[in-house]
Amino acid sequence: MPDIKNQTQSFVPIQEVRDGIVILKDGSMRAILMTSSVNFALKSEDEQKSIIYQFQNFLNSLNFDIQIFVQSRNLDIRPYVSLLEDRLKVQTDDLMKIQIREYMQFIRSFTESANIMTKRFFIVVPYTPTSANVAKAKKSFFGSSKTTAQQNQSVQDAFSESRTQLAQRVDVILSGVARTGVRAVQLGTEEVIEVFYQLFNPGEAEKPLVIQ
Repeated sequence: MPDIKNQTQSFVPIQEVRDGIVILKDGSMRAILMTSSVNFALKSEDEQKSIIYQFQNFLNSLNFDIQIFVQSRNLDIRPYVSLLEDRLKVQTDDLMKIQIREYMQFIRSFTESANIMTKRFFIVVPYTPTSANVAKAKKSFFGSSKTTAQQNQSVQDAFSESRTQLAQRVDVILSGVARTGVRAVQLGTEEVIEVFYQLFNPGEAEKPLVIQ
């Protein structure tokens, strides 16, 4: 019987996630930033023009590609309903109990009849290591009399050099989006894995990522 797990993994271009950085099978690297949003419609005309101008300047200042990704999901109200149920258990006032029950019923009915979506915004920052760094990493594995520890150190050094270059790009993005009034944070290893798990398992209940 074919190994379904290995067959599925062959379609995923990810080699590993290390220190919050996605390393693809071709050796290139990706950092993922999660951003806040701006309620553009509530801004004044002058504020809207300023945001557009700053965002335009931000894009024009980049000398590398980025990917802006928006993830839309049905809003999961179960954690909120669970919180209300806990409040109901400790509530001693009969009138408040009735109001909480009615409110819970309203929330359930409303979310069942309306298609309420939640959106998360990400910026993917790429970096492809130079041929010198790639050659350095390969040299540690082939035709070398180095010990395993030395080989591992060479690979780590090549990764550190590339990570520094990627970090510089991330800093450019962070400062650029900040001028538009948007907050952004780089995701760590667990958060990155969670994002990809949700992408490849859309039917699973999601745990929301929150920018502190």
